[in-house]
Amino acid sequence: MQHIIDRFISYVTIDTESDANSETTPSTAKQWDLANKLVEELKAIGMQEVTIDDKAYIMATLPSNVIHEVPTIGFISHFDTTPDFTGANVKPQIIPNYDGKDIVLNAEQNIILSPNYFKDLLLYKGKTLITTDGTTLLGADDKAGITEIVTAMEFLINNPEIKHGKIRVGFTPDEEIGRGAHHFDVAKFGAEWAYTMDGSQIGELEYENFNAAGAKIIFKGKSVHPGYAKGKMINSMLIANDFINELPSNETPETTKGYEGFFHVHHLTGSIEETVLELIIRDHNKKKFEKRKELIEKITRKINKKFAKQFSADIVTAEIKDQYYNMKEKVTPVKHIVDIAEKAMKEIGIKPLIKPIRGGTDGSQLSYKGLPCPNIFAGGHNFHGKYEYVPVESMQKAVEVIVKIAELTAIGDYVKTDETVKNKNN
Repeated sequence: MQHIIDRFISYVTIDTESDANSETTPSTAKQWDLANKLVEELKAIGMQEVTIDDKAYIMATLPSNVIHEVPTIGFISHFDTTPDFTGANVKPQIIPNYDGKDIVLNAEQNIILSPNYFKDLLLYKGKTLITTDGTTLLGADDKAGITEIVTAMEFLINNPEIKHGKIRVGFTPDEEIGRGAHHFDVAKFGAEWAYTMDGSQIGELEYENFNAAGAKIIFKGKSVHPGYAKGKMINSMLIANDFINELPSNETPETTKGYEGFFHVHHLTGSIEETVLELIIRDHNKKKFEKRKELIEKITRKINKKFAKQFSADIVTAEIKDQYYNMKEKVTPVKHIVDIAEKAMKEIGIKPLIKPIRGGTDGSQLSYKGLPCPNIFAGGHNFHGKYEYVPVESMQKAVEVIVKIAELTAIGDYVKTDETVKNKNN
């Protein structure tokens, strides 16, 4: 256990926060600090063909140790952390034998991680938890995934009696700002399929995710002295408020679950003369996703029509950009890759939790680039904030899942069907 704790802490204490406003790749220079460390570590444990390109994408190979033909598979995680909450000066706290009660993250600031609010904590009574100190995120998203992949490869190298085919691993920058797969060279990676280790609760196995788009909406106004403003002033902030009120109030992240989509207003800055609204659009259903984008355009037209006489040009402009799509369309035709992961979990005593991702991973974009890529749990909870934590035992189980997937894939002679994987030798 200590080995995996030490490895994880060595990663999370390196600040790798990405920046959506940057045009470089990686988006922040500090991501190189962990990227270069990972390259050296992969070499040190005995991985081969370890490469890092000029955009910090890392790839490495564990050669096959069987003589028969086995599909090349991959495991992928990202090393950046979200800009939603600071990842600088992370000070992890280790809670052995968790007793099921409140955890004081920061006594001075009275920051408490409580099972009364975060009920999933009770799943891990008796386990060893790693938490934040209440002032930063932890970075289990997705440094837990990296820890698990590196540890699994090290285990396979040190235990050659476990048979496996060729395995490729890949670590990416900038996933948290939606760019993790943008410069990923699928042909160079050379895997038939892969798995991202980027899920949350132990047992999660996901091959459906949101269709996603981002919208930037700009509102113009006219500033006039407020004492003489009647009939003249146009306050862009109030128009933005009207726009938000036109969105369905019951279709936000905090009011939806499962397959339900939403609109999420995440940034609003403005003055009388100009206000900028940024939001994201999410839906698993492609038709509903398109209707959500159409609603943004419909509201824009409505407000422009309202102010057509008072304002000489369009008072609102909306720019909508698609970000990624539901991987289900690409994974379903090769459903056996999900079945192998499900079988691996069951064989090591984990109950698979197959459900849609209420978000996206590198795997969603990679699936559309020709690398089918379901998502497997990495073990962390409460990502993107100070209440983030990860049970060490969940990371250990994720390592076992990776090893078992490699072992099952090497058995050979699989019959690929839509519903299961059957071994001809059984």
